[in-house]
Amino acid sequence: MNTKIILTIATGLVLGTVNISAQAIDCRTTASVAYEHAKVKNYDAAEEPLWKVRKECPTYSVATFQFGQKLLTAKYKKAAATDKVALAKEKITLWKERYQYFAAKTKIGDMHSDIGQLMYDNKIGTTESQFAEFDKAYTQDKANFKRPKKLYTYFSLLVDLHGSGKKELQSVFDMYDDITEKIEDEESRLAKIIATLSEKEEAGTALSSKEKKKLKNAGINLTAFSKVKAGINQKLGELADCKNLIPLYNGQFASKSSDINWVKSASRRMYAKECTDDPLFFKLVESQHKLEPSAKTAYYLGILALKDKKTTTALKYFNQSAELETKSSDKAKVYFKIGEVMKKQGSKGKARTYYKKALSYKPSMGVCYLRIATMIAGSANNCGADVFSKRAVYWLAENYARKAGKVDPSLKSTANKYAANYRAKAPTKTDIFNNPGIKSVSVGCWIGETVKVPKL
Repeated sequence: MNTKIILTIATGLVLGTVNISAQAIDCRTTASVAYEHAKVKNYDAAEEPLWKVRKECPTYSVATFQFGQKLLTAKYKKAAATDKVALAKEKITLWKERYQYFAAKTKIGDMHSDIGQLMYDNKIGTTESQFAEFDKAYTQDKANFKRPKKLYTYFSLLVDLHGSGKKELQSVFDMYDDITEKIEDEESRLAKIIATLSEKEEAGTALSSKEKKKLKNAGINLTAFSKVKAGINQKLGELADCKNLIPLYNGQFASKSSDINWVKSASRRMYAKECTDDPLFFKLVESQHKLEPSAKTAYYLGILALKDKKTTTALKYFNQSAELETKSSDKAKVYFKIGEVMKKQGSKGKARTYYKKALSYKPSMGVCYLRIATMIAGSANNCGADVFSKRAVYWLAENYARKAGKVDPSLKSTANKYAANYRAKAPTKTDIFNNPGIKSVSVGCWIGETVKVPKL
């Protein structure tokens, strides 16, 4: 080969390598500058180099898009109302670019639910297109569709679409069941964190800064989910009342009475909305029992037995239901129901046992703590040996009442009122001062617990 040609090729290869290396170094240097500013939230300084990397080196690092989202979120929060739509569209574009270049590092549930919320908040697109984004997130990646607000918006849009005749009522019910289950799972997870860390703290063990933060965040998120669940129930409103359910299910019964999934859903919803006096409820339970005897069948038969004042039969069905039930939150509801029956019969010790069983399966069921608190408070005069120990029983009742508010934010106000009432009936500071040797009180009879004397 001609020497000149060889030199030309060689020179071209070297220069090409130098150009590629220079470009790589420029991307790395520019990204480094952008990222350092973004890390300390100096977004004004970060914006120019960050967008340069985004444009010229989009595949350099997913961090470009992560910091970009944070930058745009900060601008969005501060922006005037007239500027928010443009910024929302820019955030949506950035999400799509991230997915284009880093699909494996982009969570579908997070991305589409965020896009849907941005569209909804800024009135971008139609109700159908907004709903479609949430639907992609939920159906394709439910695990990463987590934000309480987004769950509410998703459901709210579906109800609105039903209102305009574009979605069937049954689809609203189906989604309600699914989202409520997801929320309750999240509530149980968070309540378990709160209960565990609170007990550790109450036992006198100091929490680490990480645990304190975890406890605080769990409380904040639990409150958010509680509010969203209430909002979803309110949004569903009259759509799920007996006046709508009974004609809907009566009309579907003949064609769907052999569809076990439909029968289960219909009987569950009629029970939840207290439509159990209608003959249709019994027909549904009978059908379900014939098709697939289960925990739900046993539970509903127990309810019907209670209505007929056949308590022994009802308890037999409830215990059978609890044994067969596989879903933790539903098992908890059955145990709570047994606890209610026992409480009504005056069997306080047995009632407490079942309330605690319910809590073991659903830690966020704060009403169980309240029930135990009221039973303990009601036994103060019977379970103490003297005036001081009888009044000390109220400290124990107060402790249970406060636990109710911690694990279930929707009960916090009620729980605090109960706790304050019990505290007012407990020994005063003067009583404690006059009994300096008493550090704890063993409460007898059915209660059988020990309560610490509060420090002055």
